[in-house]
Amino acid sequence: MSFTNKNHLRPDKRLGQHFLTDKNTINKIIDISGVDSSDNILEIGPGMGALTIPLSARVKSIVAVEKDIRMADFLQELLHKRNIDNVKIINEDILKADIPNISSNKKNKLKVAGNLPYNISSPLLEKLISNKNHISRAFLMFQHEFAERLIALPGSRDYGAITVMTRYQASVTKLLEVNRNVFYPRPKVGSIVVEVDMEKPYPSRAMDDNIFKLVVKGAFSQRRKTIKNSLKVISGDFSSEEIINALKECGIDPGRRAETLHMDEFLCLSNTLAKTESSS
Repeated sequence: MSFTNKNHLRPDKRLGQHFLTDKNTINKIIDISGVDSSDNILEIGPGMGALTIPLSARVKSIVAVEKDIRMADFLQELLHKRNIDNVKIINEDILKADIPNISSNKKNKLKVAGNLPYNISSPLLEKLISNKNHISRAFLMFQHEFAERLIALPGSRDYGAITVMTRYQASVTKLLEVNRNVFYPRPKVGSIVVEVDMEKPYPSRAMDDNIFKLVVKGAFSQRRKTIKNSLKVISGDFSSEEIINALKECGIDPGRRAETLHMDEFLCLSNTLAKTESSS
């Protein structure tokens, strides 16, 4: 795909646009995603169609949500010229898009694809997970730093609230590293394609998802503090004594930091506090 003046189109820095230009990388992403002719795809930010065009030949249908009207118009014209009739373009902000409506007439759940700007990575991931009843899995390209947070292990500096909350709702797998040199304009860092499988949540569940979320976010609210001190931010919901007792019951040293806790320890903490709340 050429980005010359003949198209009168340039990536918009305000929208964080960096277009993938390398055909080999595009084909690798499609191959590794494992999509087939029965799949209905929601593509986020198709741009000028570098992924859309080859992907359309492999799947049943694509709904491509593009915020930039210039790109939406260009891609619509390109699809018409190539007689591609299984792609629908929606000119809209994906954060405002109605995902249940997009999937309403589909037999199978949607699969999601996209090269995501860093500035919407977190809210978009939260939106996709909140619509997991309509999405089976997503293969998403994130900037390296954000992707590392999703795949981080306990004890690492990248491990945080978004790691725990995402992996509670879905399994996350690293698929492919993408060099920054295959984008136009070239970003400062490389990217990573990850698979987020909504149909494989963490096998153990919290008694109360709201309390689980409260505990996880509270624990990471002040990363340099011990778990006992960082959880003081939820003292409006639970007393210091209840928090200390919960730590003791779960066998968690109050002097540890949040990034050392495993999923089962967060679940134990939240479930113990949930029992405390239900008995009061």
